[in-house]
Amino acid sequence: MKTLFLALCAFFSINILQAQRIHYSDVEKDDYRQMNFEIIGKVGGNISIYKNYRSRNDIAVYFNDMKLKSKTRLDFMPENVLNVDFIAYPDFYYMVYQYQRRNVMYCALAKMNGEGKLVNDPVVLDTSHLPSVNENKVYTMVNSEDKQKIMIFKINRKNDRNFILTTMLYNNGMELQRRNEMQMNGSGREDLFTDFILDNDGDLVFGKCGRTGNKDFINQFDLILKRANEDSLQVNNFPLTDKTLDEIKIKPDNNHKHIIFSSFFYRQRKGNIDGLYSVVWDKNNRTAISETTFPFHDSLRLDARSDNSSLKVAFNDYFIKHIIPTRDGGFAVLTELYYSTSRSSGWSRYDYLYGANSYMPFDYYYSPYNSMNYFRYSDPWNRYGPGMATRHFAENIMIFYFNKEGRLNWTNTVRKSQFDDNTDMYISYQIFNAGNEVRFLFNTLERRERMLTSITANAAGDIKKDPTLRNLDKGYEFMPRFGKQVGLKEIVLPCMFKNYICFAKLDF
Repeated sequence: MKTLFLALCAFFSINILQAQRIHYSDVEKDDYRQMNFEIIGKVGGNISIYKNYRSRNDIAVYFNDMKLKSKTRLDFMPENVLNVDFIAYPDFYYMVYQYQRRNVMYCALAKMNGEGKLVNDPVVLDTSHLPSVNENKVYTMVNSEDKQKIMIFKINRKNDRNFILTTMLYNNGMELQRRNEMQMNGSGREDLFTDFILDNDGDLVFGKCGRTGNKDFINQFDLILKRANEDSLQVNNFPLTDKTLDEIKIKPDNNHKHIIFSSFFYRQRKGNIDGLYSVVWDKNNRTAISETTFPFHDSLRLDARSDNSSLKVAFNDYFIKHIIPTRDGGFAVLTELYYSTSRSSGWSRYDYLYGANSYMPFDYYYSPYNSMNYFRYSDPWNRYGPGMATRHFAENIMIFYFNKEGRLNWTNTVRKSQFDDNTDMYISYQIFNAGNEVRFLFNTLERRERMLTSITANAAGDIKKDPTLRNLDKGYEFMPRFGKQVGLKEIVLPCMFKNYICFAKLDF
């Protein structure tokens, strides 16, 4: 019995030690700091990662211990690729890419297996004629959470008062189910669009926001629905009588056929943020299940502020980062404190929201996301140009949980303090969904070194700091917000080692 007891203790000790493991990929000499990449996911039991440097495009395949298995050069891709999107399945993935030749933009599809090899020859899905050379992408790809529906769309805004939306809906075999061309009324260059989302029914949902002037607040909002089996747009107006809105985030609740959108709101133009406005909308009945206008009270403001500034401005630098629906019909809103400082200019929330990455249709063909969706070394928020020192800050994460009636159940704060100079690629966070809890991964500064930290929040709002992650080798600097969850308990994070990009897989 004593021998059996010792054997069981040894067995459970091994399992405890293996509760969290980190595997690093080897540093490759051509994975320069300036390389672009996207973590595709776990395909065929291995980790697939797309890499781009100048005109070179590669697929790197790693074993589960992040040892390189193969690296395939994508010779079929042209040199001037403007954007690449991926959607991964257990044994293969689709790559949708677009490129321009003369005045024609091509949207092409390639199906790849887990070895990074072509399954079929690439095919052109659609083309668009442009008046001149265009450096922005034309097509946008979105997919449903269950990956059974895929949509590619484009918006032609040659006329500011009349947009033409073209949608192409595919099934998971990339077989075209429906193509539509619809007109949207515009109010000029003051129009803004929210994120475009596709729910599990194949319905496209987005918001069109109206403003009174350039770089002003949102005072008109239409939630627009394009059903999978219909040829027209359904416009649902939400009157904003006593408030103006900030950036609006949208998320589908596929379990209940609901659409959730949330935004900070102001009582007066160019005032301080007063609270959080959220709506749960039933798309089938076209009614609001709940509509919540939650003003921030002083105790919340005291918890939110990062210094000794006035309570009135406590939320002025917070931004909504995620909306997470829950199984009981409620939802959580995750917000983060973000700002930057510069010697030449002060921080402006409105430049951040409506600057280079804004959703304003200024091009002949307009895409709501005018940059590649994977990591790019150039800093998108460095508005001050070369030679101007800019310090970026990413601090506390505040969580608001609302029940299915729209009432606030609880709030809590994940406390962190991050900053970096001239780049924001090491700051902010990544979430890891563990089912009954959410894990936050981010860097903290300890003894002048960035240390990857994990904090967990459960459904009751309890927050705990997880034990220190093991096997954190010195010299590796993680970029958590560019990571991707690739399994139930696995996440891949990019990291920098001696000015080269490599990758680490964490097993929890």
